Amino acid sequence: MKYWIGVVSKNHVERGKELSIAQLGHGKRPPLARLHEGDWLIYYSPIVSYVPKDKETLQAFTAIGRVEDEEMWEADEGDFKPWRRKIEYRKDAQDAPIRPLLDLLHLTQGKTNWGYQFRFGLLQIDEHDFRLIAEAMGTVAFSEK
Repeated sequence: MKYWIGVVSKNHVERGKELSIAQLGHGKRPPLARLHEGDWLIYYSPIVSYVPKDKETLQAFTAIGRVEDEEMWEADEGDFKPWRRKIEYRKDAQDAPIRPLLDLLHLTQGKTNWGYQFRFGLLQIDEHDFRLIAEAMGTVAFSEK
């Protein structure tokens, strides 16, 4: 079991939660292929929306869920064909701002340019950071399947 952070705008996270799917890197396959059944995925949303005129800053963890299986598929959204996989999201999780956690997370401790590492869109974190974020989101989230 591994723990991941995916970087996605809040409005895209909400759509993913509605569909019980994960989509990363604007629908690219390689980031999703790094996830496996039983892995945990936390979404970090630096902004609310990617709409050009509305890039309101958010900087919060916005969803947490577990990869349900090994299947990936390419969805048909007309001209857009994003890769997706099923995620079981924790319904009790609430948005959690990252700033209060910066000095506590191994990922960001002592880093003045902490946001730089989020630029790749998917990064693996350790269990310590996963538990801290899950707790900040108001969910225990941690259970074996």
